[in-house]
Amino acid sequence: MFRRVLIANRGEIALRIIRACRELGIETVAVYSEADRESLHVAFADSSVCIGGASPTQSYLNIKNIIAAAEISDADAIHPGYGFLAENATFAKICEECGFTFIGPSPEHIDLMGNKSNAKETMKKLGVPVVPGSDGPIKDAKEALSFAKKIGFPVMIKASAGGGGKGMRMAHNDITFLKNFETAKMEAKNAFGNDEVYIEKLIEDPRHIEIQVFGDGNGKGLHFFERECSIQRRHQKLLEEAPSIAIDDATRKRMGEVSANAIAQLKYKNAGTIEYLLDKHGNFYFMEMNTRIQVEHPITEMITGVDLVKLQLIVAAKGEIPFNQEDIKINGHAIEFRINAEDPEKFTPSPGLIKAYYVPGGFGVRVDSAAYQDYYIPPFYDSMVAKLIVHGRDRAEAIERGKRCLKEFVVEGVKTTIPLHEKILENHHFIAGNIATDFLDKHFK
Repeated sequence: MFRRVLIANRGEIALRIIRACRELGIETVAVYSEADRESLHVAFADSSVCIGGASPTQSYLNIKNIIAAAEISDADAIHPGYGFLAENATFAKICEECGFTFIGPSPEHIDLMGNKSNAKETMKKLGVPVVPGSDGPIKDAKEALSFAKKIGFPVMIKASAGGGGKGMRMAHNDITFLKNFETAKMEAKNAFGNDEVYIEKLIEDPRHIEIQVFGDGNGKGLHFFERECSIQRRHQKLLEEAPSIAIDDATRKRMGEVSANAIAQLKYKNAGTIEYLLDKHGNFYFMEMNTRIQVEHPITEMITGVDLVKLQLIVAAKGEIPFNQEDIKINGHAIEFRINAEDPEKFTPSPGLIKAYYVPGGFGVRVDSAAYQDYYIPPFYDSMVAKLIVHGRDRAEAIERGKRCLKEFVVEGVKTTIPLHEKILENHHFIAGNIATDFLDKHFK
């Protein structure tokens, strides 16, 4: 096992990794920006190193400073968490070249799945269902329009190197297609330095389903069932559930087996998430793969009883997964609420000083957070204040537990998304499980 791990991240995920390391007897090193000097991950780590100014480019995206911190602190491994450099193949490669174990997949797999066109083609060859679309990027608008007509409108125009909804546009006819094609290319160029886009058939009223996977790097692949991530705003997840109410046992089995088999064939190592679109007929199609731990990993932990962050550390250190597929079972239902420092109606950021802070508790309740009373939420990073996770015997109990906890959750001084989550749980469409990725647009205008 590792002796000392440097955590190349901040906030609640840095704390989550510190806790997993501590239970495994591993020392931790926190890195922080000048804006995060008073953060909890700095206070709780065994040691800490300041790596630059408040801007992410000066600190959490500064590879040179992070590697220097690892060398100074004599760490033997680096955990990237999620966001920032977690899916940066160059960073993973530099870690390895400098003698640090990167707690994640290989640079080659990060690079392969980081390009959506290549990822789609790879998964297609591995027997994973894919949405009908172009075999690769299409640069010419005329050629792209011809292809869109071939597969039939509506279509999605997507950035090849994209993520987080950037460089993504919908088109229902010729006119909107040509306009949105150029817009998507421009957005992709500005966001990722790459204007390549590809065309995909639009699946109407889809659900966003993702499968948690793990590989040992030697041909063993496991899945930890699915998460329902359809409650979104502008392609950003707000609330996640596990398991999905829309999936029957046969579909669940097939999705899991297809996903685990792809991981095994790739000889993928460590945690990953394969994301799918599920149509109204129960057909599922590969969308993308995230080569890291996800924000919503706690709901999978709650229903399976497996500590996924500990498993990341074990796989990275020992190259093995200490159990098999038949050992992983579903127990009950879990829901995660992302509590963000945002105006719940306008979705504008709400940084500032937390004047009062109280988190709910009780049976089946978990709160992952790096916030506290008198903590100042800086405007430079993600707006997440906390993740509230509830577990119940079934979905109905989890919903009721969620309602109770949201009423108990106190965050004063900044606006949060708590009121929005309360409204979602009262919505009869949500209660009935009639949800899709356009749920908020349809029911919360």
